[in-house]
Amino acid sequence: MPPTPPEWPWASSLPPASPAPQAPRRDGTLILKVSRRILWVGSAALPLHNITRVEAFMIKADRGAVFVRFLRWLIVAALIYAAINYASDGGVEGNPVLLVVGIALFLFLLKELFQSPTPVLVVETAGGSTVVVTLPTVHELLDIAGRIAHAIDNPQAEFTAVVQQYNHTNNFGPVVHMNGGRNNRGINL
Repeated sequence: MPPTPPEWPWASSLPPASPAPQAPRRDGTLILKVSRRILWVGSAALPLHNITRVEAFMIKADRGAVFVRFLRWLIVAALIYAAINYASDGGVEGNPVLLVVGIALFLFLLKELFQSPTPVLVVETAGGSTVVVTLPTVHELLDIAGRIAHAIDNPQAEFTAVVQQYNHTNNFGPVVHMNGGRNNRGINL
């Protein structure tokens, strides 16, 4: 039988444990929750007193970065095609691989350039961390931003909302970006 833990004199003054953080679901939804002066975004916990900015807005694609990415992949495809052509002593002139890849890349470029702006909610902390989530409309995000701002000023305020991950490449939690420092990759969840 395992020994019983000792009784600590301050154990009775501790508040009950917070609910366990929730991992995002497969569809990318997260639970955003303010409970006991903590903002939970999925499994990330942000103290309300540490939040410096809460803002909801429409984010547009960085057209310059999309175009540079398109050119980079087009150059890579052309180099691979040239290497294959050189290795086979020029015997693949009739092969339309570069043309097909170029058309596919051009269609990707058009899709990225004409993608509609995405509504996002950004929560920044004094430590430089940023949490970005999204919903279908910016009005829903403005409501959540107002509720977070209200909770910062009112210690008894609590609420729960369901949001979507903004970046779906991270399937284990919200995307947290940290700026500053050297070789800082942020939090890998």
